[in-house]
Amino acid sequence: MNHSGSPISYGGQAVIEGVMMRGPKGYAVAVRRPSGEVVTRYREAPVPSARSRVWGLPFVRGLASLVDSLTIGVEALVYSANEAMGDDEKISGAEGGLAVVIGAALAVVLFVWLPTVVAGPLLRLSASPVLVNLGEGLFRLAVLVAYIWVIGRMPDIARVFQYHGAEHKVINAFDAGGPYDAEAAARFGTAHPRCGTSFLLFVVVVSVAVFSLFGWPNIWIRLATRLALLPVVAGVAYELMKLGARSRSGLLGWLVAPGMWLQRMTTRQPDGSQLEVAARALAELNPPPPGAPRGSARSV
Repeated sequence: MNHSGSPISYGGQAVIEGVMMRGPKGYAVAVRRPSGEVVTRYREAPVPSARSRVWGLPFVRGLASLVDSLTIGVEALVYSANEAMGDDEKISGAEGGLAVVIGAALAVVLFVWLPTVVAGPLLRLSASPVLVNLGEGLFRLAVLVAYIWVIGRMPDIARVFQYHGAEHKVINAFDAGGPYDAEAAARFGTAHPRCGTSFLLFVVVVSVAVFSLFGWPNIWIRLATRLALLPVVAGVAYELMKLGARSRSGLLGWLVAPGMWLQRMTTRQPDGSQLEVAARALAELNPPPPGAPRGSARSV
């Protein structure tokens, strides 16, 4: 709920020295410059379901949301990097896009190619295709956890994880219906059921069930099948995440619990200045809470 009583779900993303917040009609990025000044940028960008009814259909909306998040996420990262580095060095949109392509290629190698190659020898032990697919899924999960743990030890990434925690705290405060300024948000937790970390975990789990339907063909067919089915896996994972986020009791609580645990690795406790940045980003999308001045410098 927002402060006027209308059900609005906001999401976000940690960026370089800042936070991006996404709403139904657009997104805002707030970044702290080296001088200490916080600058924000708002851009209109309706969610996919508002642009076409097709993109709002169950299972389709998951893929639409993923593509939308990637597009906006790259724009937000480029903007934040340029503001956080000052005037000495700037990153172009093309350079940001190239970084995404390289990152996607690395993701395919680590989370698609490597697990299916490692799990292959299990079939020689007379294991059924279902068990081999399960082994592949467990190894994929292990790679995901190890990857998060390794990058989380890098100082720059650890700071991004702090902004990730700030983003969650502010959204949790907003969802609770009260003020969401830095002081109020500090009292809330750093985990949130709609987090992208939870989505990744759902993707890993759903992929085991979906891939098992196609047995265990040769490696090239396996790779082609897994890449082709990623939209299906993403769509199912998105629906499960939304279902779990609506209620955390009983079975639905077990749906979101592993993702909430995993978020302990992708979030850090933020300081007051980082919470201020996250609150400023959300304030660009929503009227500020009572007594909290807006006062942000908006750049377009």
